[in-house]
Amino acid sequence: MAIDIDPSRFSPSRRSLLGGIAAAGVGLVTAGCTTANDERNAAGGGGGGGGKKPLTIGYIDWDEDIAATYLWQKILQDKGHKVTLRHVSDAGPVFVGLDQAQIDLYLDAWLPATHKTYWDKYGKNLTDLGVWYDSAPLTIAVPDYMQIDSLDQLKSVGAQVGNKIVGIEAGAGLTAAAKKMITDYGLTGWQLQTSSTPSMLAALKKATDEKKPIVVTLWRPHWAYNAFPVKDLKDPKGSMGKPDSIHAVGRKGFEKDFPDVTAMLKKFHMTDKTLSPLEEEVVQKHKDSPMAGVDAWLKANPDFVKSLG
Repeated sequence: MAIDIDPSRFSPSRRSLLGGIAAAGVGLVTAGCTTANDERNAAGGGGGGGGKKPLTIGYIDWDEDIAATYLWQKILQDKGHKVTLRHVSDAGPVFVGLDQAQIDLYLDAWLPATHKTYWDKYGKNLTDLGVWYDSAPLTIAVPDYMQIDSLDQLKSVGAQVGNKIVGIEAGAGLTAAAKKMITDYGLTGWQLQTSSTPSMLAALKKATDEKKPIVVTLWRPHWAYNAFPVKDLKDPKGSMGKPDSIHAVGRKGFEKDFPDVTAMLKKFHMTDKTLSPLEEEVVQKHKDSPMAGVDAWLKANPDFVKSLG
């Protein structure tokens, strides 16, 4: 299957805590915060209204966030809500928007670690609507045809991969974790090659297409697990850190204002088996028309909406 690696779909510092609290405090509602595509989707793309309160979902350029946000826009519009999507640069402004009630819902809060700073500052005014993805680890991954299963076996394949791990952006939290792993596992002479997320994925695609060995930094959830034959290496030393969980978070008063949405979100749960294909449909196969990707995924998963009640 041909996979088009689209650089425009990746945040420059994926999996890092972007921006300071001071920067996040800048007013959220600016001319550039909501894209034209968001406005079109809010106005049409499935209807909405029907006497129910309008709802604004904030999202950032993380693949699972894009996929989940468009999925829930579709679900809620079909239930009679008018849904506006508010695209912002990173998580900080989303939490500010929730705190100021400019955003009603955010579906990609990584807790307790990645978004801890924001949760500590704004959490008292927000509503945790529950975990929908249980374990979101930072990982080191290899093709499933490589004969290793643990980070303490990496030395045995050093010659095959040139003592190199293909990484992402230098400032990413994943990069820092990978550097710690190299030290912890005594990988003397190994190099972490930092570049960009699209470059890493392109290298992974090329290697797996040619059935060649490669070691990359990765994370779950990610569509790459559905697109490529890859597996995570076990981390007996815990160098990559404990996994976060992904939470849906609402503004203060969300449960009272949107009891029907709250009830559905409480039943919302995804695993790699369902989320990776959704990401692939929305951010890769239908990157220019995300709602078409949602429709394709829902067609393949006809019982999903029913499971929400």
